Amino acid sequence: GPLGQGIANAVGLALAEKHLAARFNKPDNEIIDHYTYVILGDGCQMEGIANEACSLAGHWGLGKLIAFYDDNHISIDGDTEIAFTESVDKRFEGLGWHVIWVKNGNTGYDEIRAAIKEAKAVKDKPTLIKVTTTIGYGSPNKANSYSVHGSALGAKEVDATRKNLGWPYEPFHVPEDVKGHWSRHVPQGAALEAEWNAKFSAYEKNYKEEAAELKSIITGELPAGWENALPTYTPESPADATRNLSQQNLNALVKVLPGLLGGSADLASSNMTLLKMFGDFQKDTPEERNVRFGVREHGMGAICNGIALHSPGLIPYCATFFVFTDYMRAAIRISALSQARVIYVMTHDSIGLGEDGPTHQPIEHLASFRAMPNVLMLRPADGNETAGAYKVAVLKRKTPSILALSRQKLPQLAGTSIEGVQKGGYIISDNSSGNNPDVILIGTGSELEIAVKAADELRKEGKAVRVVSLVSWELFDEQSDAYKESVFPSAVTARVSIEAGSTFGWGKIVGSKGKAIGIDRFGASAPAGRIYKEFGLTPEAVIAAAKELC
Repeated sequence: GPLGQGIANAVGLALAEKHLAARFNKPDNEIIDHYTYVILGDGCQMEGIANEACSLAGHWGLGKLIAFYDDNHISIDGDTEIAFTESVDKRFEGLGWHVIWVKNGNTGYDEIRAAIKEAKAVKDKPTLIKVTTTIGYGSPNKANSYSVHGSALGAKEVDATRKNLGWPYEPFHVPEDVKGHWSRHVPQGAALEAEWNAKFSAYEKNYKEEAAELKSIITGELPAGWENALPTYTPESPADATRNLSQQNLNALVKVLPGLLGGSADLASSNMTLLKMFGDFQKDTPEERNVRFGVREHGMGAICNGIALHSPGLIPYCATFFVFTDYMRAAIRISALSQARVIYVMTHDSIGLGEDGPTHQPIEHLASFRAMPNVLMLRPADGNETAGAYKVAVLKRKTPSILALSRQKLPQLAGTSIEGVQKGGYIISDNSSGNNPDVILIGTGSELEIAVKAADELRKEGKAVRVVSLVSWELFDEQSDAYKESVFPSAVTARVSIEAGSTFGWGKIVGSKGKAIGIDRFGASAPAGRIYKEFGLTPEAVIAAAKELC
């Protein structure tokens, strides 16, 4: 995959091991006890994400993480002398790692075995084993050159390499001594698995409650009735920012989902992601469930991928401002590609964040994630929709979810529901009959309220108006044609959408005769109320657009 992602995933896997061991191991039964091994190369070491993740691994003291650094001094463009001359050893020592150097990585098998043994003896630090190798070892004409890095040797050089290494066998033939050497792991593995199963049986008898929780994490089976913990809201409930409503949901869910853990990239008090009944996951308190990632968005996303892929019942979430998904997009894409259920809690989702201005105001981000395969892009409008977004995010076992959440307060709207969110798009109000409104107004997130206000005014003038919340395009696309027709009848072409983001893609929803109100330029620094007026995101703008169409 993309360089640097693997080592960051490994940090997530090792975090998961340390966390589960701290929660479930007992003095008489160490039920969680495994190492995480990873191989990385010079290119991985150059990527910033590797340093982000390895900095955290050192800080957390992930003693069961062992990384083999293939130190061959060759990258695609040539010798690493042209761009990479730092002391990797000293950098990793500075990051809090134990560092071992194996000088003969080509044939020094005993040295490598000794290095692994030494690494395992260091309990309080991750270990980097620098293994100096020759790329293309054995190739008489291409060894130690960039020409062997990204290309096949070719038939002529393969033949020369076989002769050079004294390898007389036909292609794909595995000699009996090699087969015997590797096959010994099969009975060993079966014995180890049987031993662990017996250990777990004893654990279940002595620690019933912990065993049930651990089983849930290992199998991914959600506790019965977990969704009943989701809060619900009425129009009389106080207005609130969806980032605050998100925190209410997280703190409700952590009581019933044993695998939920996560944190923010140094913005927990702004993203509202702290789990109030838990402390911080740290080197000496790894049983806790608030993870402090620091300002390391890219590493954070990839570490969460590792956590999610460790056990089906681990549900990691991570948070920053929505605009800073730009710093972690590659990790989000790998979440989607790896089918890793990571919940991305992205707050400050529009120009509504106010005075921080255009550097912090997302414009193209909603459209870009709607374009990414196997990602759920959810933009809830109020409390019920936020709860619905979390329900979907937990249930979608093989899909990451992004929740775009507001900084500004929003009212609890009539007609929203958890069930509606599960359909992606649904009607929240309608005074038409026969599935034939004069106009359909469509909103997401903070702009759904604007669509509702515009509908109220249009109805006073005798118009039949339907208001649709399109909280997730991806979920709506999954619905039947009959359901889609019941929400957006093909005969009704008078459609107006409003969203505080790029209008790119909205033509698919409003059609060639509809109107999309949005923002196709960068934002500006101003209070939320004023900036919405300046950018034309108002009930008046929706009413004017609707009147042009019907």
